[in-house]
Amino acid sequence: MNDTTFHIPASSYLEALRRNGVDYFITVPDWVQLALHTRIEQGVAGIHQVTCCNEDQALSVSAGLRIGGRNPIVAIQNQGLFACVNSLRAIGLDAKIPIVFLIGQFGREFANFGLDPGQSRRSMVRYLEPLLDAMSVSHWRLEREQDLRFVDEAFAFALEHKRPAALLVGAPTGWN
Repeated sequence: MNDTTFHIPASSYLEALRRNGVDYFITVPDWVQLALHTRIEQGVAGIHQVTCCNEDQALSVSAGLRIGGRNPIVAIQNQGLFACVNSLRAIGLDAKIPIVFLIGQFGREFANFGLDPGQSRRSMVRYLEPLLDAMSVSHWRLEREQDLRFVDEAFAFALEHKRPAALLVGAPTGWN
């Protein structure tokens, strides 16, 4: 299997974010999304970056921006989502704040690219989708460039239903 087919370029992610009107990139840095982080750190017109100390803070900042009329996205790792489950419940689900996540699948094996992450040997990869399902958080996998259409679906879903939505970045972002 050629793993390069699973790299979505950072520039394509940026197009999807712009298409959906994202104006704040709220993050706890994620190695899987490093190319996208680096590109945004270089400066992208219309998208402000806010780096947070942990995922709970990222959710709170995102909620405040959303309430203030902005359109943020939260970029974190799968491990970070596990760390902020209570904030996700309180802010995203109970308070009905539409938060869209980009969640890097840190630890996913190259051999698992294109396969069901539930078959991963690593629990942090294998448990992510079941956790989101248990919390009734809709999610989509981003593994190939054509999957970026799901960014549009996630934003539409989150705004329409006033709920969190998660985009699972299944492979490292590409450097162009």
